[in-house]
Amino acid sequence: MSEPQSPEPALSIQGDSPTGTKDEDAADGIQHSHRMLSFSDALLSIIATVMILPVTHTEISPEQFDRSIQKLLATRIAVYLMTFLIVTVAWAAHTRLFQVVGKIDDTLALLNLACMMTITFLPFTFSLMVTFPEVPLGIFLFCMCVIAIGAVQALVVVYAFHFPHLLHPQIERSAHRALYRQHILGIVLRGPALCFMAAGFSLFFYPLSYLLMATVIFLPYVSKASTWCKGRLVGPQEPPAHSVEFFTFDLHEPLSKERVEAFSDGVYAIVATLLILDICEDNVPDSKDVKEKFHGSLVAALSEYGPHFLAYFGSFATVGLLWFAHHSLFLHIRKTTQSMGLLNTLSLAFVGGLPLAYQQTSAFAQQPHQELESVRVSCAIIFFASIFQFAIWTTALLHEGETLQPSARFGGHEHAFMFAKLALYPCVSLLAFASTCFLSRFSAAIFHLTQIAVPFAFLLLRLLVRLALAPLRALRGLSLPAHQSEDDARAPLLPSAH
Repeated sequence: MSEPQSPEPALSIQGDSPTGTKDEDAADGIQHSHRMLSFSDALLSIIATVMILPVTHTEISPEQFDRSIQKLLATRIAVYLMTFLIVTVAWAAHTRLFQVVGKIDDTLALLNLACMMTITFLPFTFSLMVTFPEVPLGIFLFCMCVIAIGAVQALVVVYAFHFPHLLHPQIERSAHRALYRQHILGIVLRGPALCFMAAGFSLFFYPLSYLLMATVIFLPYVSKASTWCKGRLVGPQEPPAHSVEFFTFDLHEPLSKERVEAFSDGVYAIVATLLILDICEDNVPDSKDVKEKFHGSLVAALSEYGPHFLAYFGSFATVGLLWFAHHSLFLHIRKTTQSMGLLNTLSLAFVGGLPLAYQQTSAFAQQPHQELESVRVSCAIIFFASIFQFAIWTTALLHEGETLQPSARFGGHEHAFMFAKLALYPCVSLLAFASTCFLSRFSAAIFHLTQIAVPFAFLLLRLLVRLALAPLRALRGLSLPAHQSEDDARAPLLPSAH
């Protein structure tokens, strides 16, 4: 009787190729994929973020700000969030794919460029969707782009498996490469298959198309939940000997921490850039107006835009400090799970909405009621962007031994400060939102001054946490000698270890 075949070890996240083989690979026209992945991450983060522009550039005067306009904005924001998440699904698939494909050649580089070119067309299709919501062409074109992205990624899989030296060494040496290829193709093509159905339904019943597109986002989690329910009903089943679980959407499967950080940094950088672009576009006075209205005084002309500059500095402070909290969080994270990746994506989706918050608070400053409404929208965006960061932290604490550095775990010297730092923005945004409900004189200017004051709150927070922990550490230091003296008194009664 033959012995059972042991499962193959899980695929590790790709790293640098051995230095001794780099020159040989270069001579054969093979390169490592790091630079291409950095380019792809930057481009995907830009594409995901700029899709907020059709929403922010919705021209609405304060007199038009009624319930119908609010409903229109809410619909556009919902469509933006859905398309942002679909782009991040494509990014996650790209990340998984190039954990399997360890090296590239010219053909793979060109296929990746074709994939990126298709992705860059998504903002145009999204603009059609939000400008003509009842015309199916925008939805149809968006779905066709997603199908094309999946088709190119499938070509990458087929090509890489045809030349196994491009694959991760573990897969290259495996006897189950054909099964690996079939499994990976199945996962890569699931989303495009749903979008193919959505494109068909868009021609005669477009609301169902939105539902199918939303399914693309949550399909991995629905699949995971169904597997969990099946395990509860039928019982746990042994994984096959040739398991290919390294390319699944397991909620506890580690993502590439470096690529998560690179994609997140790209989103934050583009959001900050969009803020200054709005300033340059809308707040540079016309030379004719300066001469006629302000008698040639540029300073007097710029003073008219004072509220807009205040809104810019407050919005930039918020973007920068949310990035600072994100940076501090991932500094203490050892590896990211799929659930942490989803929460990070949701946080980034609302960070991408911060240019809309800037537009709202800088455009509706003429009438008090509309001004308070715009501040509430901004508070809601900031709250969700920060609360999902806090959720990443709490999710990491559930598996702190695997996901967090020792200093950030329960009892670590950075644990209390990280908790306070990540809770600060949710608390401040909730307080500002409540202030708009109870204080009639609360204005956008006060809101932006609060945003500018938050950096000082971070510094004060660290001081307060240190002052609060100092007595606890002193008491702990006093209790330790007492325990040590008791141990010394018992020591002679204990048998010698020698």
